[in-house]
Amino acid sequence: MGESTAPRPAPRSSARTQVPTQAENRLIANWLAQAHPLPDRARPEWTDAYVAMIPLGRRFDTVRVPAQRIHTAVASDEPATVAAALSDWLHGPVIRDLRSPAGAYYFLMAPDAKWDGPETRLSTGTYLGVPRVGHIAYLMTWVVPPEHPGNLCDTLALRTLLATADPLRR
Repeated sequence: MGESTAPRPAPRSSARTQVPTQAENRLIANWLAQAHPLPDRARPEWTDAYVAMIPLGRRFDTVRVPAQRIHTAVASDEPATVAAALSDWLHGPVIRDLRSPAGAYYFLMAPDAKWDGPETRLSTGTYLGVPRVGHIAYLMTWVVPPEHPGNLCDTLALRTLLATADPLRR
């Protein structure tokens, strides 16, 4: 995609500049696994397939957004640019479905967070393929990995970001 006049958030002075340590990744993975009623099932899935099926609604929900809408909102489809923009805007974890070029983005949010956007919110009764933290997965991958246990996206920031996509598409 070409250059655009898409609004850009101010850089965060507190942005993480270091890769999380193995100990930090274990804490994050444990927090994610605790979303499962049987947390010990997630760990072998991460070991065997690098993706665990985690039920939503307990620790987090997700908003599924089509890739094209995100690429329009951040004025790029280049993975590093998208990751930087989403990290700056949302301050929370984002997963991408890589099974097709049009794969959706999944924004992790608090189960009790308000969401009134047009994109689909997934919650109780739905499972999400959650990649292993700190590793490359080929079906689902972290675009923005969690920075710490409990780190989730700001839904107001997500709505604001998505509101930029419609005028830019026109």
